[in-house]
Amino acid sequence: MTKRLILAINPGSTSTKVGLFDGKEEVMTRTVRHAIDVTGLTLPEQLPHREQEVRALLEETGIAVNDLTAIVGRGGLLAPMTSGTYTVNDLMREDLTSGRFGMHASNLGGLIASKIAGAEGIPSFIVDPVVVDEMDELARKTGMPEINRRSIFHALNQKAVAKRFAAENGSDYNELNLIVAHLGGGITVGAHAAGRVIDVNNGLDGDGPLAPERAGSIPVGQVVELCYSTRYKESEMKKKIVGQGGLFAHLGTFDAIEIEQRVESGDDEARLLYETMAYRVAQEISKHGATLCGRVDAILLTGGIAYSEWLTEKIKERVTYLAPVHVYPGEDELKALAEGALRVIEKEETARVYEGDTHGTRI
Repeated sequence: MTKRLILAINPGSTSTKVGLFDGKEEVMTRTVRHAIDVTGLTLPEQLPHREQEVRALLEETGIAVNDLTAIVGRGGLLAPMTSGTYTVNDLMREDLTSGRFGMHASNLGGLIASKIAGAEGIPSFIVDPVVVDEMDELARKTGMPEINRRSIFHALNQKAVAKRFAAENGSDYNELNLIVAHLGGGITVGAHAAGRVIDVNNGLDGDGPLAPERAGSIPVGQVVELCYSTRYKESEMKKKIVGQGGLFAHLGTFDAIEIEQRVESGDDEARLLYETMAYRVAQEISKHGATLCGRVDAILLTGGIAYSEWLTEKIKERVTYLAPVHVYPGEDELKALAEGALRVIEKEETARVYEGDTHGTRI
């Protein structure tokens, strides 16, 4: 059988995860700890260093670039887009490099893929970046004309898990109604209706359940008062919402394993807060029962914290009335990236074209 070697690249803040797949089969995964301190460089400045270290890893494993069928990178902060696999084009490279829609380590995924693939004429892709936007318009409006709700969520893992569930159950993802909750440092809960995520909380901007490092939805009036109290600078307030909010703000850690150990050892505060998080997730899931008019085929729990049976059981207790609950712990992003590229290679899908900000940024 002809090999279909796909290189998947997922950059983080101080490292880059790399996976090699033959079709759906994992050949190798590795985390590249960068030889230089990339944290002191801008993202564009990091690009050549990261690219070279991914190339060095390929050479170390005896794989030539022209042996590859495709290279796929984690999608970054781009214009809102429909779900799918996108060819990395000039406009995408420009938006990822300039940070027009925001700077994040994931911006480097498509750039590294394109750089390595370019010289050999190999296709380069991104798959389901966090800015996938399929929200219904009535889900977008708020009570303030200046502010619309934005779709920023764990699209890659949510979509991959939803499609995996459909395949395992002999169904078509495009014919199912699902509620998918990604439980990680941030938490997003999406209502998937016939292949589209028609409503989802923006886990990056303080919308939705409290999470290990994010405050989640909190009373806006009190936030305004805190902002104008002069106790905190703007940068400090933003950290209280994302990065140092949620469980971290209360317990001094966002390590779910440590928090669960504290719960088991009799720490009442840790137990209350951990159970509060489960409670808020369950409420967010239940809310989408209304979004989907009560027609829910299944509820899927995924992400790193879904390994916690204690937490998932607390969530199940409150939502099984709505639909059966299935747990898919972890977030195998490299595999999800490779599968997105493979669907294009095998002509199950057509690669989409990135057209930039065609409808406004919807902020």
